[in-house]
Order: sequence, then structure tokens, then C-alpha cells
Amino acid sequence: MTDSSRHIACVGGIVHDPDGRLLLVRRANEPGRGLWSVPGGRVEPGEDERSAVVRELAEETGLSVRPGELAGVVVRGPYRIADYRCDLAPGSPVRPTAGDDADDARFVDLAGYDALPVVDGLTGVLREWGALPRI
Repeated sequence: MTDSSRHIACVGGIVHDPDGRLLLVRRANEPGRGLWSVPGGRVEPGEDERSAVVRELAEETGLSVRPGELAGVVVRGPYRIADYRCDLAPGSPVRPTAGDDADDARFVDLAGYDALPVVDGLTGVLREWGALPRI
């Protein structure tokens, strides 16, 4: 257990499309510039985590999501990241469009995931949470 008051509160969204592919973004800024990760970012003052997930995914991918259960929490340096399993909201576009802190966004299958340079620790955490691409 970590003391969250010493960390910057962040969120991430784990989204699979109807075919089981995982939504990833290529980070345009540090930390992890040029590497792939699940979309997410900082929780704004006065914002709850679920609202932050919805906002961050809309900003980074153009997709509307409904956050579900908390998949888990990771601490990376000064950041405490709460990752939520999310479903695409009814009426949301199915094709992501990169924006904000992302310079690319896409759904990837397992072979595509394995070919991408991802942020340190992502694969192990997603495997532990059963959240890697399903195909």
C-alpha cells in the first residue's frame, strides 16, 4: 500500500474493442515519449477518478467510454496510476483518433501489441490483470 498523498494522482483506461483488441496510445510527451501505453493522464483538482478516465480518453483518443471496475493501481516514479476497465459508450466512434498527449492511437491485437515498444512494466501488469489483447 502506498501513501497516495505523496504521488500525483493519475488514471488510465483499459479498453477492448468488440473483437478483443486493446486500445493503446503512443505518448507524445514525457514520461515515456514515443512509447505505447494505455490512454490516461492526471486527475484534475476536484475531479474524481472515473470522471478523469472519461475526460482523458476523450482527449487522447476521441472515444467515449464508461469506466467499470478498478483493474489495479501502479506507482511509477511520482505518479500513482489507477487503471480502470472501460467499455465503449453507446454511440462512441469505434476508431480512435489521437489527440492531446497522444500522437497515435489504435486498437491492437496480440501480435500488434508484441511488435510495439511499450512503457516499462506495462506488459507484466496487463498480463497480471488479464487485460492483454484477447486475440
